[in-house]
Amino acid sequence: MNIYEVKTMGERIAGNPYVGRGIVTGLSASGKYAVSAYFIMGRSANSRNRVFVERGGEVFTEPFDASKVVDPSLIIYAAVRQYEDKLIVTNGDQTDTVYEGLKKGISFSEALESRCFEPDGPNFTPRISSMTVLNADHPRYELSILKSVDAEGSDCVRYTFSYPAKAGLGHFIHTYVTDGSPIPSFQGEPERVSVSDDLNAFAADIWDNLNEDNRISLHVRYTELATGKVTEKIINKNH
Repeated sequence: MNIYEVKTMGERIAGNPYVGRGIVTGLSASGKYAVSAYFIMGRSANSRNRVFVERGGEVFTEPFDASKVVDPSLIIYAAVRQYEDKLIVTNGDQTDTVYEGLKKGISFSEALESRCFEPDGPNFTPRISSMTVLNADHPRYELSILKSVDAEGSDCVRYTFSYPAKAGLGHFIHTYVTDGSPIPSFQGEPERVSVSDDLNAFAADIWDNLNEDNRISLHVRYTELATGKVTEKIINKNH
């Protein structure tokens, strides 16, 4: 097995019916752009009733049809926020936990010590998070997963992965291995993926290879490190 193997996002997700929610963080091929992507999938009507919206540089999940919302607690949240030069992307309201922690001067991993996996047994969905330091001289990023220590959800284990940003390389973490009952949580280190300079091509490679029935929304952001200029794209299944 080649532990340094790099695959495209399409190769990582094609044919997998349910990888759940996923975060990709990395640096574009030229080294010019810090790249982040976040997608959500869903099996239930409540999960599928969502869209991504951008407001003031932040990205939120919102109901597509507010009249059909059953339980908003785990599906409506700020997914993308930025504090100073730190871009935060997560799959839940821990986005706010990290943001408030940074304001208080504590680190990404320290802020997440107060959080745990989602209380949705028997799945106990992991909380996945990323933080990218948008520094032109030394771009870097961290990824975190908070998951159950056992099938009973008796306690939480916390993994944090720290990476120096390398041109053309990204790391991909997702909540589930694949579909199941209960759904098996992600295992191992974040997966190595290639990252191009073309936002539209990168977004298409993700969206086109996510399971068509279960994909819901995708957000991709390219930040030009030298200038801070942001280019982003949102794709929503619900229009």
